[in-house]
Amino acid sequence: MKGIILAGGAGTRLYPATLTVSKQLMAVYDKPMIYYPLSVLMLAGIRDVLIISTPFDLPNFKKLLGDGKEIGMKFSYKEQAAPNGLAEAFIIGDKFIGNDSVAMILGDNIFYSAGLTGLLKQACKTKKGGHIFAVHVPDPERFGVVDFDKSGKVLSIEEKPEHPKSNYAVPGLYFFGPEVVKEAKNLKPSARGELEMPDLCRKFLNRGELKVTVLPRGLAWLDTGTHAAMNKANNYVQIMQEMTGMNIACVEEIAYRQGWIDDKRLDATIEKMGKSSYADYLRRIEREASKLEQTTDDYLHANR
Repeated sequence: MKGIILAGGAGTRLYPATLTVSKQLMAVYDKPMIYYPLSVLMLAGIRDVLIISTPFDLPNFKKLLGDGKEIGMKFSYKEQAAPNGLAEAFIIGDKFIGNDSVAMILGDNIFYSAGLTGLLKQACKTKKGGHIFAVHVPDPERFGVVDFDKSGKVLSIEEKPEHPKSNYAVPGLYFFGPEVVKEAKNLKPSARGELEMPDLCRKFLNRGELKVTVLPRGLAWLDTGTHAAMNKANNYVQIMQEMTGMNIACVEEIAYRQGWIDDKRLDATIEKMGKSSYADYLRRIEREASKLEQTTDDYLHANR
């Protein structure tokens, strides 16, 4: 499966902070925002990723992420010339997707949970149709909303309804079979002139080919669309990292633990990060992994 990160848009709700920099390049506590959705794709096992952004911002994403080799991945880049809607990502990514299934995540979405990897691995099994998620929120009118009947069957999906039928929002993480490109190309712009994700999802829903998984309580989904939401995300990441001693969305750590990079590659990143606390964290991860490996070797040697 391939992955797409859609990091376009002007971020107007965060003006003036985003007048000169993409929202997805701004820091959420100690790392660029785009690290968070990238880490989700990595936890799903996806290594081939297309980053889509504006012509103005794309060079900075390339400067930050490069070709992906530093973390054992492959990155491609495409422009979204105008904010024509989220579903346009699949049209822009037509050649990139090819005959593969694809996961698309919005560049400003943050997910965190101990059980997240299992949910992602299950969604990655999507070969045909679609698999999306639903999360209970207090303000569903701000999002795409999915409605269920008493048996859990999906009844409808609406984009930012004035009178939501439920409190279940659709977060910005979608899994589709390769036919999503054709379906996206057949979409008609909405009243606001955009290719909407709920309209795309309904195509699969009407054919009985859309699976919706309700995210469990305790799984954090953070929206960063406003200044207040950004501040909450900063505080959340700081508190969780300080409480657990483990970083959220440390892409080098994920790549290292997945076996995509070795000690030599990790050491190069540590050197590049200089005297930062991020470098200190990576050093600790490497030491702990080395100690665990030595302990395992000693145990096996003693029990031969």
